[in-house]
Amino acid sequence: MLCSEIIQVIEATYPRNAALDFDNVGLLAGRSEKEVERVYLALDATDAVIDRAIEYGADMLITHHPLIFSPVKKVTDEEFIGRRVVKLIQNDISYYAMHTNYDVLGMASLAEKILDIRDAQVLEVTCDSEGKPEGIGRVGNLEKPMTLEECSVYVKHKLNLGSLKVFGDMSRTVRRIAVSPGSGKSMIGPALEKKADVLVTGDIGHHEGLDAVEQGLCIIDAGHYGTEYIFIDDMKHFLENKLPVLEVGTEPVIHPFQVI
Repeated sequence: MLCSEIIQVIEATYPRNAALDFDNVGLLAGRSEKEVERVYLALDATDAVIDRAIEYGADMLITHHPLIFSPVKKVTDEEFIGRRVVKLIQNDISYYAMHTNYDVLGMASLAEKILDIRDAQVLEVTCDSEGKPEGIGRVGNLEKPMTLEECSVYVKHKLNLGSLKVFGDMSRTVRRIAVSPGSGKSMIGPALEKKADVLVTGDIGHHEGLDAVEQGLCIIDAGHYGTEYIFIDDMKHFLENKLPVLEVGTEPVIHPFQVI
């Protein structure tokens, strides 16, 4: 089927107008009329991912994070973004990114299910979808109160992670939990407003973590990749269900850094 037809199916569920204003989503390189049999899914369009997509024989690469984010003045092999775009076009791979539109309409509810958050509501509303508020993250209750240490172990197990960074008193009891996959510094305020005891997110710096604790919010930093790699398997199931004619390959779960 054509790349444009696949995009129509994706955007029927994850429309581009659900993306936040700063974002860059949609078909970012390649041909919309490309005939597609094989799709490769990944979180980021790195050199290694593009090479594996080529090896897989992909006609289309779909990632969560956009390869092209800031304005590009030229596309050449003289810098790393341009080299990747050139390689995609040379190999006739159509490249599509679905970022904050998926965050709003997919990732938030997926994280809610994985962490089994009860009585959940949107953490920060960004749009309205068919009369229903949608947005970034979720906030609700754990099945039962836990200490922050127990909650950290729970999150680590649910997200299948090797390590976490935790801000807060490990003996403190937490019940109300917020989750914002990806980079969640900006979600500290909404989590406090929604009376969360703990926020699960990624990319929390030293000062943000300390300041959150001072205001009564514990932080479990499960990492940007650690909270978003769930996109890959979810989109695989989506495509296999909606478009069974496609062959769908996925990037293996490879965390971008090591903790020693």
